[in-house]
Order: sequence, then structure tokens, then C-alpha cells
Amino acid sequence: MAQQLQLSIGEKALQRLNDALEHGVSLELRVMLNSLPPADTAHLLESSPPKLRSLLWRLIDRELEGDVLQELGDEVRQFFLDQMNIAELRAITEGLDVDDIADLLQQLPDAITRKVLESMNSQDRQRVEAVLSYPEDSAGGLMNTDTITIRPSNTVDVVLRYLRRHEAIPEMTDSLLVVNRQDRYIGRLPLTLLLTTEPSATIKEVMLTDLEAIEADTPTRQVAQLFERQDLVSAPVVGPDRQLLGRITIDDVVDVIREEAEHSMMSMAGLDDDEDTFAAPFKTARRRAVWLGINLVTAFIAASVIGLFQQTIDKVVALAVLMPIVAGMGGNAGGQALTLVIRGMALGQISTTNLRWLLSRELAAGFMNGIVWAALVSAIAWFWFHDPVISLVIGCAMVINLTVAVLTGAALPVFLKSINIDPALAGTIILTTISDVVGFFSFLGLATLFYG
Repeated sequence: MAQQLQLSIGEKALQRLNDALEHGVSLELRVMLNSLPPADTAHLLESSPPKLRSLLWRLIDRELEGDVLQELGDEVRQFFLDQMNIAELRAITEGLDVDDIADLLQQLPDAITRKVLESMNSQDRQRVEAVLSYPEDSAGGLMNTDTITIRPSNTVDVVLRYLRRHEAIPEMTDSLLVVNRQDRYIGRLPLTLLLTTEPSATIKEVMLTDLEAIEADTPTRQVAQLFERQDLVSAPVVGPDRQLLGRITIDDVVDVIREEAEHSMMSMAGLDDDEDTFAAPFKTARRRAVWLGINLVTAFIAASVIGLFQQTIDKVVALAVLMPIVAGMGGNAGGQALTLVIRGMALGQISTTNLRWLLSRELAAGFMNGIVWAALVSAIAWFWFHDPVISLVIGCAMVINLTVAVLTGAALPVFLKSINIDPALAGTIILTTISDVVGFFSFLGLATLFYG
């Protein structure tokens, strides 16, 4: 509901901006654009064709550009970053969180990144370099080094007086992190507990040790799963010696979850997860051409199987009519298993301990569905063509193809992941090829056997 509301607000604002643009750029248009929250401004930019997008960007106040940039998708953000000089990039990073600065710099060439870092003061540069030293898809690359730490020997009263000396505390702070003299993480003190504890109590007496710190090299997918299972708002990040490096907050984890969902959805169509909806025609065509070419190759593979049985098809024309049914049913059944397993892998539910049971379950489910639908399709084929042989052939082929397709759909993501290939990207194409080949070969092979 909240997402629908945000989208409707964005659409209304976009319409208002379009109306204003038709009457020329004016002060009213600039005020209207800069009064929107950064997320809504980013949504408007991503919803606009390139020419209008560039015009709108020039109307955004300089102090808001950094906040808007971090809300944009990678490709649209790259479009604007490529047009900026060092001074503009440095100005944009001022006031942003360390992790957001790192996200921006990771999209720039190394030479430009070095110049931007050199323009920072030593403290900011060290903090950003600490995040950049870790892969983008790791806890270290996701963390923010802006944290508040306290010692276990302090009293609650001392901590409260310490906090009052700050003009503000980092956003999304729900707990203070407790460290020893070597800055090693040993526990946390929720703000709610801090405010309800006797001032004379020591931090050691009231701190919680229930939350394990996240290792800096932990993949972001596992971080998201941890936040989901434990309903976390923030979590500490530590190095190999448990030295506190920073913390991860729920707003960054939500971005990870959204990116994972977009990646899975777009990859199944052979597209980049940061695909710009309003990219130039040539760029769009070039990207899609690669996977269209791969699909064409797989289509010829399936067609070559049909060609092996050309004489049988010439004898029994009904085979050409019924072939798509066998292949289509297999593809749909396999696709269901493929999607289920990819989802289970993303949630961390599938491992070597339960994989055999899962494959056995899918094999049984595919066989049972094959029997049910084979009976129905056989009856329809008999009624349609009045030929008991073709009815038997399509029934047997349906059982074979559904069983093989479902088993393939379940096993394929695990195999692809084991050889470091993204299952969401390649799984659908490979599954479609296998289900088509098995479907055509079983159907036409059995027909050749029975019809001679």
C-alpha cells in the first residue's frame, strides 16, 4: 500500500512538472522539484526520458544532489556521475554517510576515485578507504563507520552525559556498541535500556551480549537473512580479530533485498538488474541482442531434434499439432521447480543435507503431475484425432517430459551455482532447451517407434 501511494505521488508530481515544462522553465518549477523528498525526486528522474532527465537534474539544488544520487539506480546514477568534475564530485559527497560515499565512488574510474579521495581531509579519507577496501557485496562494503562506542567500565550516568555533548547521533542508532580497550566488540546497550536503567549502574552490568557481530567478509545476502531472522535495526561489523569496524543499518539491508529481487526478476529475462527503463534505443538493443542470440542457438538445437523425425511427421500430421503441448507443459512444470529452488537458495534454505530429499520430492511431484495431465491430454487427443496410438504416444511423452523437466528445474540452480554461474541468469534458457529437446525427442521418438 505504501509503495502504491509513493508511486501515485510520483506520477502526480511528474505530471505537474511536465505541465510546468510545457510553459518553460521557471522559478516555480525549480521550487516544486526541490520541495520533493530525495526518493521522490529520484523516482521522477528515473521516470523521465534522457532529455527531460538532464533538464530536471540542472534544476536540483547542489546541496540536494548527493541525497538524490544515492536513491537512483546504478545506470541512471552513472549517467550523471560521468558528467561531473572532481570539484562537483567532492561537493556532492559532503554530508553523506561513509557507506553512501563509497557506493558513489565505486562507480567511478580508479583515477577519478583517487583524486576525490585526495581532496578529502585525512579522517574522512581513512573512513571511506576502510569501506572501499572490502568487496561491494560484503558486510564490509555495506557498513557505515559512523558509530558510537562505550566502555564496559563506564556508568549509565557517564554515558548519558557523554551523549548530551553530541549535537546529534548517527541515524538509525538503536544501540550503543560496547568495546574493550583494544576496540574489540563485546556487547551492545540498547537506547531503551540506557534510558530505563539506574544512573549508577555500570555498562558491564546491563549490556547485552546476545547479538553476534557480523564478519566483514560476510556476503550481503547472508547479512539480509540475518536481519530478517532476528528483526534487527542495526548490527556491528568486525574484522578477523573482532575489532569493531562499523555497523550495518536496516535501511542499507532493505536496499540489498530490493536489489536481490530486481536481480532475480531481470536476470530471468536476460537483462541487467540496473537496466534503465528509458535508455537509448541502441544501448537497449545491444544488451538484449546477446541473449536473443543465445535463445536463437537453443531454438535451433530444439529444431534439429524435430528435423531428425521429419519423415514421421510427414506420415502423421497430427504430431505437428500436438508437439507444442508436450514441450510447453514440460517448460512450465520445470519453471515452477526452478523458481522454487532459486528462491530457497536465496533464503539460505537449501544445503547438501536436504538437497537429496528436495530432488526426490520434485521427482515424485513431476511424475504424479505427469500421470494426471497425461491422462487428460491422451483423452483429448483420442477424441480429437480418433487414433489410440497417438493418444498413447502423447501420454507417455507427457509423463517423461514433466518428470525430467521438474527434476532438471530443481537440480539446475544447484549445479549452476556450484560452477559460479548465476542460476537466475542462465537457468531459464537452459531449462527451456532441455524441456524442448526431451519433449520433442520423447514424443517423436515414441511416434517413430509405434508408427514405424
